Amino acid sequence: MRVLRIAHHGVVSAWRERERALRARGLDVRLLSAQRWNEGGRALALRSDGDTFVTGAGTLGSHPNAFVYSPRRIWRALGSRPDIIDLHEEPFALATAEILLLRLLRRRRAPYMVYSAQNIDKRYPIPFRWFERWALRGAAAAYVCNREAGEILVRKGLSGPVRLIPLGVDTGVFAPADRPPPTAALTVGYVGRLDTHKGVDVLLHAAALRTTWRVEITGDGPRRTELVALAAALGISDRVRFLGFAAGDALAGRYRRLDVLAVPSLPRPGWLEQFCRVAVEAMASGVPVVGSHSGAIPDVVADAGILVAPGDSNALAAAVDEAGAPERWAQLRTRGLTRAEGYTWQSVAEMQHALYDEVLPARSAGARQRPQVVAVAYGDPALLEGALEALGEGFETTIVDNSSSMTTAQMAERHGIHYIDPGANLGFGAGVNVALRSLRERGRDADDVLLLNPDARIAGIDVDSMHEKLHSRRDLAAVGATQIEPATGDPVRVWWPFPGPGRAWLEAVGAGFLNRTHGFVIGSVLLLRAEALAAVGEFDERFFLYAEEVDWQKRATDAGWRIGLAEVAATHIGAATSGDSDRRDALFFASNEIYQRKHFGAPGWQAFRAAMVFGAVVRTVALRGERRAQARRRLAIFMRGPVAHARRVS
Repeated sequence: MRVLRIAHHGVVSAWRERERALRARGLDVRLLSAQRWNEGGRALALRSDGDTFVTGAGTLGSHPNAFVYSPRRIWRALGSRPDIIDLHEEPFALATAEILLLRLLRRRRAPYMVYSAQNIDKRYPIPFRWFERWALRGAAAAYVCNREAGEILVRKGLSGPVRLIPLGVDTGVFAPADRPPPTAALTVGYVGRLDTHKGVDVLLHAAALRTTWRVEITGDGPRRTELVALAAALGISDRVRFLGFAAGDALAGRYRRLDVLAVPSLPRPGWLEQFCRVAVEAMASGVPVVGSHSGAIPDVVADAGILVAPGDSNALAAAVDEAGAPERWAQLRTRGLTRAEGYTWQSVAEMQHALYDEVLPARSAGARQRPQVVAVAYGDPALLEGALEALGEGFETTIVDNSSSMTTAQMAERHGIHYIDPGANLGFGAGVNVALRSLRERGRDADDVLLLNPDARIAGIDVDSMHEKLHSRRDLAAVGATQIEPATGDPVRVWWPFPGPGRAWLEAVGAGFLNRTHGFVIGSVLLLRAEALAAVGEFDERFFLYAEEVDWQKRATDAGWRIGLAEVAATHIGAATSGDSDRRDALFFASNEIYQRKHFGAPGWQAFRAAMVFGAVVRTVALRGERRAQARRRLAIFMRGPVAHARRVS
């Protein structure tokens, strides 16, 4: 599974542990991060630290929800054709809208999921409100780091699943020290941004009430100068140390020096604590936590810490004293270590992987065994027997006999083949559907299906190569076979653009060579993935003959699947099962009309028809002999209408 994760916080090496753990589980994860970002009050530049999976992108703007990435980097990342896009950005963020727009322009249909930590139900100003609605309507899923955020997303229109996946902690770095309970002189710590809503002033006022405390403050931010001045005014500067920013081993060492960590966050009209990563790091380090009963802190800490009313310095002081009492300290330390086990990056990666599988289920059930072979028989049974002999042994085969031929039934019995007589000539698409329903009834619908025309020839070893190709990518719905003319050995063109009004006009003016895109592969030998069949559905039975496999591949690609081609040795006689060229042409052009009306509507069909008429008129004037006669017949068919003409011929 190829995963593209986009997260500006990946600039911090320690926060790329999620990606490392996902890759350790066998996922091909690529991370696009900010090239430079402010974290913890300090501007950080991206350092790969050996992470070859991370790429930095320039950013414009500094607010987490009001910045954009370098579009070139996003465009290039989308070019890797991920199976799933994981946007670790808020749904209402400007960056999310940018990424979804580029995904649309890049024509990438890989499902995407969004992340949210926003635990206040806000009505954002335009255009952010529009961004959020657009992101949630199209999201295949979302994951959140607190319960309230998930409830808000559902209320705002998320239709996919939402899962609670916490932020993780590296327990190899944040580990407890082997130490006894604290003495009466407690070392109380704070870790985080120095800003008003973090409540560091509440901690300083509590420290002023306890003359034996020492306070260590890790972090930086806009309120640092003001807080230093407050400590001086309270007369506790000699007991308070402002240590500045720290990360990794340095930060882990600071945790281990603490007896208690204080998280005195203050709720604000537009902000609540959304996760509280520092509480998890402290618990993993064997440090009891005293926090405000606010936002996500109660869910994170639970019974492994003590909660107090926000803004109450007296209550905070009393709770810290309680947490520092030897017996209570040992109890909280044990509970915290146990609780931290649920926040390891391995646990987070397991939950994230499960969500990916929920959004993009495994598409390899059919890889475990050879595909089921389906042949729709009509005409000379010797053709089909020749196809089966070329295929060889080891394949389970189903024949749907549109000829209701006794000879075909006897041949199927000789080869031990499942034979179905539908009682009438249903056409190719309907015949395939009969076989697919039979496979479901027999419990074989998890197998891939090889559609084999009676006039095609391919060896079993080449089918195995097609099967290997089919499962080389999770997004391949079908794989065709390279083919040669059996008489001359010349290669046959098997890739074709999807037919449409635009292509019809290019052909009409003699510029068809300009459109050589790989849209669909011819269906004489076509291997279909079981999961794609389940997702895309059966063949459209309105196509009696021709275009049914084109229509199915069009529906598959519209749904985000891809079509592939295997380099094998296959042949196809072409039209060998039908000797009536007039009826064959009538059915071919009738299928064209049905296809154009289905995928382009009545206006698209009229544009296609006009192109065909124009091209036929030009060729009637310019050509001679049989080619002129063919152009005249085509002109007559399209002037009358192909479907009407097919009814007349029939």
